[in-house]
Amino acid sequence: MNKDLLAIFEYLEREKGVQRETIITAIEEALQFAARKSMKDVGPVMVTIDPKTGTIDVISEKEVVETITYPGEEILLEEAQALCPGVELGQFVQVKISPDALGRIAAQTAKQVISQKLRSAERNVIYKEYRHRIHEIVSGIVKRVVKGATLIVDLGKVEGVLPERFYPKTEKYYIGDRIQALLWEVRDTENGGAEVVLSRSHPEIVKELLKQEVPEVSDGTISIEKIVRNAGYRTKIAVTSSDPKVDPLGACVGVRGTRIKNIIRELNNEKIDIVIYTENPVHLLQNLLHPIEPKKLNFDQEKRIMYLVVNDDDFPIVIGKRGMNARLNGELIGVELDVKKMSDYQSELNFERKQMQLKKGPELDVEIDTIEGMNQFIIDILKEAGFDTPRKILNISSQVLSKETGISVEMADDLMEKLRKIGT
Repeated sequence: MNKDLLAIFEYLEREKGVQRETIITAIEEALQFAARKSMKDVGPVMVTIDPKTGTIDVISEKEVVETITYPGEEILLEEAQALCPGVELGQFVQVKISPDALGRIAAQTAKQVISQKLRSAERNVIYKEYRHRIHEIVSGIVKRVVKGATLIVDLGKVEGVLPERFYPKTEKYYIGDRIQALLWEVRDTENGGAEVVLSRSHPEIVKELLKQEVPEVSDGTISIEKIVRNAGYRTKIAVTSSDPKVDPLGACVGVRGTRIKNIIRELNNEKIDIVIYTENPVHLLQNLLHPIEPKKLNFDQEKRIMYLVVNDDDFPIVIGKRGMNARLNGELIGVELDVKKMSDYQSELNFERKQMQLKKGPELDVEIDTIEGMNQFIIDILKEAGFDTPRKILNISSQVLSKETGISVEMADDLMEKLRKIGT
């Protein structure tokens, strides 16, 4: 028993960081509780444990009497003097009791109380050690896999829990693998203890990895204004610099991409896009789409929707797989993106143009130089080509109008959109 206790002391001190005094106090209190519960004919009991040898002393305090009425609480004078010479009637002596006398039920009760006390002590250690390290990156070794794919990670003094939902589906781990993760939270458990919850899917882990790799981020020269992520697939980061001499984009990427490559490697080749942040949503979107340029871009500020028209070849890139790229861009800007192919946009224009042709209102037959907001240079070009009314212009496609007048297709689209609004 003594060797077992010493082994427990050493294990909890070394592996869990629980001080020996705390462990001993917990066990002493548990045994005293068990003794009171199981030893009916014994008076007040005190339990002490030697921290060096692990020896358990169970002592009962008894009153010295001539005749015993309560055997558990009294002792004859002769027996008392044998234990403590010079003791007199009415005084109290301490009598040692064998720990075995506690019995099986007492031992079971003591075990439960000890477990509870040690969980509480370990909980305090966890909070003291890890509560101030929230959102730091910690490393450990996968110890076991439970509940499907939830990982138990050995962090040294404690075990961390990495729930399946907190790491990308693209990642697979096995027992013995070394892993880096974000310390997401320290939370209480149902049994009175505490556990360290880890994460590899939250955007904050990318932010912390940037702090490790980019000194300008860790010292505050470069600020991460916003970060969005689809864990395992793509992350988008908007950065700014407080020092005009420091290029935030170049600093984060590093010479020949060395800095960002280290982060990508840690995230198992997840794609990372970094752009320079601007408060103007349209400019920020242009930064995100570069080198692709939208052919048309309208921003409904009230509804927080951006309507984009891009070339058909650029559409898959702008949208991304299953709409991921457009969704992340929208999250980073704080808007919803509505993206259309140029061919679809042209089809819609042609349909609307044909509908307009059927309208019989006089508003489409006025002279174009009477329409407000028209550029006089454009009016002259149109009239010279024979397009002197909105109806004549709307009777043809923007491509034909461009060919007949020499203006660009984009300008022809803008003109037709303006003229359609007159007829609605």
